Amino acid sequence: MSQQSSYVPPKVWTQQGDNGGAFASINRPTAGARFEKALPVGKHALQLYSMGTPNGVKVTVMLEELLELGIDDADYDAYLINISEGDQFGSGFVAANPNSKIPALIDHSGQEPVRVFESGSILLYLAEKFGQLLPDGIQKVECMNWLFWQMASAPFVGGGFGHFYNYAPEKLEYPINRYTMETKRQLDVLDQQLAQHQYVAGDEYTIADIAIWPWYGALVLGELYGAAEFLDVKSYPHVIVWAEKIATRPAVKRGSRVNRTWGEEPLPERHSRDDF
Repeated sequence: MSQQSSYVPPKVWTQQGDNGGAFASINRPTAGARFEKALPVGKHALQLYSMGTPNGVKVTVMLEELLELGIDDADYDAYLINISEGDQFGSGFVAANPNSKIPALIDHSGQEPVRVFESGSILLYLAEKFGQLLPDGIQKVECMNWLFWQMASAPFVGGGFGHFYNYAPEKLEYPINRYTMETKRQLDVLDQQLAQHQYVAGDEYTIADIAIWPWYGALVLGELYGAAEFLDVKSYPHVIVWAEKIATRPAVKRGSRVNRTWGEEPLPERHSRDDF
């Protein structure tokens, strides 16, 4: 493997070209809107602007789980934000999420629209709004522990391991080894927890599972970065059992299709249950 060893950081960093790699052409060290574009608004109170990446799948699965529970007010419109084309830098989306990351949700059910961004925040907002998939008391604390574990840990998997193993223009041994080690450590944390419990936060399916499954479940099922063999995922049997069980849920099957333009039966936009 090629290994860069002679690089000396300058006193002040400045962007040099596009830095190579996937998404390089849209990456900049600045925030804010780059062009004017209003967000479309559909017929439902809940308007989702997203893409079917792991963070986006969290929210579409959550909404489909709520509908599966018979909560009609959780019906929603889902519009595609194509992050590879820079849709997330339109003025309407930046107003919904100043960080320009999917997903973003706008709730029009009250007197004033409420914006909710960051996938974990959206899951918690919906769970509290509808009183579902979030336990009470000590079990709520445990659920929150694992929700925040996922939010803090996944950047090592996506921005670290996924980037250097899958997206970077050159395979570099040091960063791949560094992030592989951390990714496997996280899988071991999860495997040890699931050895003792049916679901991540206990014996009840919660927003913690919904948050973790699109990342770590997809990883061990071979659906993320094509890295299952490289990571030796068979050494995490409890994660695999959990991942396969959740993958069979009807709401998960539906939610995994929404805001996708790739894979089997993609559904770039979703406006009705009949769309499936």
